[in-house]
Amino acid sequence: MDAPTTMSAENGTSGDSGGGGGWFTPRKPVAARPGGSDAAGSGERAEPEAEGREAPDVDQDHITGRRTPFTSIRRVGAGGAATTVTAEPQGPPASPDPVQPTVPWPDGSERPAHEHPADPRAASGPQAPAAGPLDAGHEPSARPAPGAPPAPPTGTAAAEAGSPDAIRVRRTLGEIEPVADKVTSYFYALLFTRNPELRALFPAAMDSQRDRLLRALLTAAEHMDDPGVLTEYLQHLGRGHRKYGTDASHYPAVGEALIGALSRYATTTWDEETEAAWVRTYTTISQIMIDAAAENERHAPAWWHAEVVSHDLRTPDIAVVTVRPDQPYPFLAGQYTSLETPWWPRIWRHYSFASAPRSDGLLSFHVKAVPAGWVSNALVHRARPGDVLRLGPPAGSMTVDHTTDNGLLCVGGGTGIAPIKALVEDVAEHGARRPVEVFYGARTDHDLYDIDTMLRLSQAHPWLEVRAIVDGRTQLPDAVREFGPWNEYDAYLSGPAGMIRSGVDALRGVGVPYERIRHDSLDELVAAAD
Repeated sequence: MDAPTTMSAENGTSGDSGGGGGWFTPRKPVAARPGGSDAAGSGERAEPEAEGREAPDVDQDHITGRRTPFTSIRRVGAGGAATTVTAEPQGPPASPDPVQPTVPWPDGSERPAHEHPADPRAASGPQAPAAGPLDAGHEPSARPAPGAPPAPPTGTAAAEAGSPDAIRVRRTLGEIEPVADKVTSYFYALLFTRNPELRALFPAAMDSQRDRLLRALLTAAEHMDDPGVLTEYLQHLGRGHRKYGTDASHYPAVGEALIGALSRYATTTWDEETEAAWVRTYTTISQIMIDAAAENERHAPAWWHAEVVSHDLRTPDIAVVTVRPDQPYPFLAGQYTSLETPWWPRIWRHYSFASAPRSDGLLSFHVKAVPAGWVSNALVHRARPGDVLRLGPPAGSMTVDHTTDNGLLCVGGGTGIAPIKALVEDVAEHGARRPVEVFYGARTDHDLYDIDTMLRLSQAHPWLEVRAIVDGRTQLPDAVREFGPWNEYDAYLSGPAGMIRSGVDALRGVGVPYERIRHDSLDELVAAAD
């Protein structure tokens, strides 16, 4: 559940959702499936069907005017070693800034600077689970602070802290913040006017993409003096962007458009030294992504084709979709993936895996059709056995830590029960008798579509307790507080944004430490419900 899981369905939104994430996420068109399905259909999530605003009225001469070249960026495949590349140094080198205890991610979540170690079982997979991604729709894996995620540090003190390049970059960010929408629109105007061939790589509706561009850039620039956090974040983006068809040759074009847009709107802070700082910053950022993509290309495909083998309509708007990947797909219970349908090329949504890895290699997802949701409605109401989908790489760190004997407190609302079920199966397969307490919340009895499965698991495993909580009878946070204490438990929350917020508040209120609470991205879940 970006960025991703729960609510599975389009909450599934995720970091990679819809328009994708990052300042630049070109999409590679999906080849038509044999038998031909239309490439245009109904929508996904609540995203507009009409093409979003992508360019303001601008002077064409200005758009095609002076360009700042980026020529020091290697092509994908030129080397996989993570290196820092700089363009003609024009100022003192950056000096490390104190590491922040947490870092905001573009999917809306706030991550600790040091996530728990990834499970070694995934080391040989297509992508060892990193602390989290942009792909994510749901971004499970996150361990944010309660309430809405805080914004990056702002103000004079934050802007003047760090290396000379960081100071100049943050001054620029501070100036353009009030006109961020115009900057983003102008960026795309420059990119598509100078490189019209790139327009076909993006989805028709640009609204979601436009929102993510500046958010990702702010995150990278804010933490340019924290190489550990920045590198992990950018490596995730570089790996994830392979499924869009991103090529190293695209990065210079993006850099030129970025510099052009910033210089147009940062009228008071922009000068030659500031431009040089941005060139160095962007060159470093893009090189990390290119190197990560090249390394990932050595042992994993850019995407997987997956045939639908089962479509179980549990309620009029919830389906359990099971697919068979065309090649092995290693992942961990609690993770999520990005998914594209043949009816909506270049539109990706994040969904959590609804089971632990299976011996037959099949993957299952719980999908709830969201009003006007392009991908979710296609999966629930249109997909049938034999249809072929595309999957991105697995992501997310909302996984079980098998190095501890702590119990698991799992709170799942709606289709958020999907990754919770996967976590339960993972504990069972490891044979440990760790206590697992599951609270399954829903608005009505009818919405407890997977309660029979959860009760069967409870009957088979004496260490598992499952409690169904229906709105109107009791509130989920109240039930969690009632059955405590939870000081010896790791907490996992998955479901609608409102449930996540109240659940985190309740857990913090009864003494569960911040670092032991993991949940999906609030920002992505809100976007999925729009």
